[in-house]
Amino acid sequence: MNAEALYQRLVRPILFSLSPEAAHNLAIRNLRAISALPSVLRQLERFQPALSPRTVFGLTFLNPIGLAAGFDKNGVAIPAWAALGFGFVEIGTVTAKAQPGNPKPRIFRYPEQEALINRLGFNNDGADVVAARLRRLRESSRWPVIPIGINLGKSKITPIENAVEDYVYSFRLLAPLADYVVLNVSSPNTPGLRSLQEHAALVQLLAAIRRENETARKPVLLKIAPDLSIAELEQIIAACEQHGIAGIVATNTTLDHSAIPSARDQTGGLSGRPLRKKSTEFVRAITSRSSLPVIASGGIADAASAREKFEAGAQLLQVYTGYVYRGPGLLREIAQGS
Repeated sequence: MNAEALYQRLVRPILFSLSPEAAHNLAIRNLRAISALPSVLRQLERFQPALSPRTVFGLTFLNPIGLAAGFDKNGVAIPAWAALGFGFVEIGTVTAKAQPGNPKPRIFRYPEQEALINRLGFNNDGADVVAARLRRLRESSRWPVIPIGINLGKSKITPIENAVEDYVYSFRLLAPLADYVVLNVSSPNTPGLRSLQEHAALVQLLAAIRRENETARKPVLLKIAPDLSIAELEQIIAACEQHGIAGIVATNTTLDHSAIPSARDQTGGLSGRPLRKKSTEFVRAITSRSSLPVIASGGIADAASAREKFEAGAQLLQVYTGYVYRGPGLLREIAQGS
């Protein structure tokens, strides 16, 4: 049985019989356990897509398909993701302070739309614990050859006027352990966070991280929202170019829930197929205005949607919701068809 059939016939029915967050936690627990079992990791490697190496912002990727931030927030299953065939993995979002996130329930499935809404709120172990975990993995024989990114956000309890110090604290701890770092200023689930995309606040943040990065010298990327105006996007691009940002992740989840029946709508960020068009438009808008590399994220659920992102100018892709619905076979389909 191939990866697609195994997932669709056996694994997905089990996971979808549980609540979305319970299913997610079960998957992470199993992948975390597998990450310590070399013989099982070798079995997972049969799901891997063919090699398709490329170099972007100074890093070599075995293939251009990555795991988006949000799936493995605490970096507990990195060897398993690599064994499954991801060309890179982005962990997080990690915040300076450990936090439980928003009240449950906070993830909602929409199978008809192949979509999710989440309002998790950056639930994670905090920068200190994640740094210690990654340091142990780095010192072991299990650190993978693929690039590992770390996505950073603001702690909920930190006032927005102190956001820069919050990011700098996490960056100082985690950048030395990362291959690249992403500044997440675009989640809709932390109050006030998206205001950091405004020009004055963004310039202050990027300038501080640039100073801090003089020692670490890691590629720093910015993850943006899909709900910006073109004028706002152009200001963000200018700030990124001015402050040495290595690339843009386009995009985060959207607050546009028009694809979801109003009777079933929930507060939070929407991801999955309904985000496909808007995300692609942002990729195209960025690449038509800048030479900054773009990691496309949003609505990638098959070879056609992946090909669309590449044709819009993306150099790398990230999947999350599509992977929830399609499983490991998605990577091979994308690699073969895009």
